[in-house]
Amino acid sequence: MSSQEFQAAYTSIYSTGTFLLQYLKEFRDGLRIQGDESQGLQSIEDEINKALKALQDQKYQVAVIAAMKAGKSTFLNSIIGADVLASETAACTICRTDVRHIKPGETPKLLEYREGERKPVILVEGDAGEIQQKFLQRTREIREKGNPDNTTRFEIEHPIEAISQLSSLTGFTLVDTPGPNEWESANFNINALKQTALEALRTCNAILFILNYASYKDNAVAELFKDVVENRKDFIAENTGKIYFILNKVDQKTERDKEIADVIKDLERELVGFGFCNPVIYPASSRQGLLAKLIQQEKATDKEIKDFEDFFSAKYAERDEKGRRVIPLPEEIAPRALQDSGIPSIQETVIQRITQNSGWNLLSEVVAELDKAAKAIEDTQNTQIRGWKMGIEALKEKVEDYRRRSENARANIESVKKTVEEQKQTLIKGFSQGINTFANEAKAQIASEIDKIAKSRSANSPKPKKTQQSRQLPPATSDNIGWGQRVGDMGEAVLELIPGFGQSLGRVFKLGASLLDILGESIPQAFSTSASEQIVDSEEFDPCIIRCKTKAEAGKIVETINEFCAPHIHNWWIDTQDELVRDGTNIRKELAKIIQKDIQKISDELSAYLGDALQVKLNINPIQFPSFDFRFSRTYGDIFI
Repeated sequence: MSSQEFQAAYTSIYSTGTFLLQYLKEFRDGLRIQGDESQGLQSIEDEINKALKALQDQKYQVAVIAAMKAGKSTFLNSIIGADVLASETAACTICRTDVRHIKPGETPKLLEYREGERKPVILVEGDAGEIQQKFLQRTREIREKGNPDNTTRFEIEHPIEAISQLSSLTGFTLVDTPGPNEWESANFNINALKQTALEALRTCNAILFILNYASYKDNAVAELFKDVVENRKDFIAENTGKIYFILNKVDQKTERDKEIADVIKDLERELVGFGFCNPVIYPASSRQGLLAKLIQQEKATDKEIKDFEDFFSAKYAERDEKGRRVIPLPEEIAPRALQDSGIPSIQETVIQRITQNSGWNLLSEVVAELDKAAKAIEDTQNTQIRGWKMGIEALKEKVEDYRRRSENARANIESVKKTVEEQKQTLIKGFSQGINTFANEAKAQIASEIDKIAKSRSANSPKPKKTQQSRQLPPATSDNIGWGQRVGDMGEAVLELIPGFGQSLGRVFKLGASLLDILGESIPQAFSTSASEQIVDSEEFDPCIIRCKTKAEAGKIVETINEFCAPHIHNWWIDTQDELVRDGTNIRKELAKIIQKDIQKISDELSAYLGDALQVKLNINPIQFPSFDFRFSRTYGDIFI
């Protein structure tokens, strides 16, 4: 269904809830006049208000991810309809930034969230230009000073033009995800990007991968997609519908380049090869879309109008009666240029996606809550009418009997709660044991392999030649270099009780051979295959010790090992974390079904008894069960349930 149809359904449901609240108020006022406070109706009113609030506060998150300088900020600005985020040439995204929609007329703000502080810091209030300028200034400060305030994310409150006509999507948020941590390291950090992509897959309603038309085949893009899909094909298949690929900057195509349609077909083959079935790809010119929107809204600056004229107006030129080439005014061609940019099509598709899933599910839940409230009001009326006809002593007896049954039901509920807590502790214990066992087994196996390396070095080393405090260090051998491969093979057999973990370990430690190669290149004196002499003391040769001539050389070895191993260990942890979260979520969903069934049974029994006792027909309402939030915290290893 279209976004307009969703909006119509939303408006109808919200109006129904408002009318029901008004009726309930009148009903309660009438009872008060008769001296009946009817406290039970207060809870019904609270539930209606809660449902209507959920309707307004529902969050719809769309994550935008780019593996490189693909024009991510410009794309986001084109959706927002304002030049509020810094462009890629000015600064990279240093941490997550949420762009939250507010109503036109409200004051835009830039907020900064810091670790350990509950309330955000308001950096600036004003228009898009003021926010962008302050945002740039703040990102430069963080980049230059190393984030001393422990900033965790930013939030921009600003109208989003793409949903400006849809009051049903007031909780719409664009999530600008951090790309490579260029402000932390000169190296491309693919792990941070991978973690961002996996989090978005689990938590966001839609994910847009932005690819640069000129460089969509770069190694960084391929590495990201390979890592995201690896060992997750079933999970990716379940979430394919919310993944979109945006081929950005198609306006940079020259006459000598392939047609856009052919490029899209080529990209589609690439994505299918990575494991994305039937990928949805949209071409886009974000800059053209942004400038066209600004011109239509009469918010474009002189520079932005000039940019539009210089880069986009020419292709809309027409010939007059004398054959002269005439370029229309920017405001005349802006609507057509906006459509040609591809941005409106992307907006409509994404909005349709999130409303078809999360949106319609929410509407169904709210309708169920309102139906439940209406039936509860009806039950209250029927019970009161029947109670008036019943003798006071008989009514007291039935009330007392109901009280006893309620106590029994409460005991049953406590039993369910106890079961839930037991399952929760079992889940946490299982995760903790799994991680601890994995770590201990991994360390033990690694230690065993290191012992083998030491024995290999010792067996292959010549007898030391002692000459005035010097002797020969044994050369590196194929046995030495092969230890990483052996540890990797071992890793895949580790912990069969924890599927996937051993395989992850194998991938990490198969890199050991590469590490030795890198050490040999960076510190040739310590890993020379020649019979080089090194200054050592007179003690016997220890194959477990790498001997260096200077403290600087030893420090270089430590630095090389850390720089090489840390990203791979981080990558393994991301895989482990993702697997734990997905498995834990599935377990909890199954547990939720069991709990819901038990609680529903208790509720139905009480309702049936009450109806029989009072000789009225009561409505049996299904229990509205909340969804679970299951995630890992930002600090590795902490599990929140």
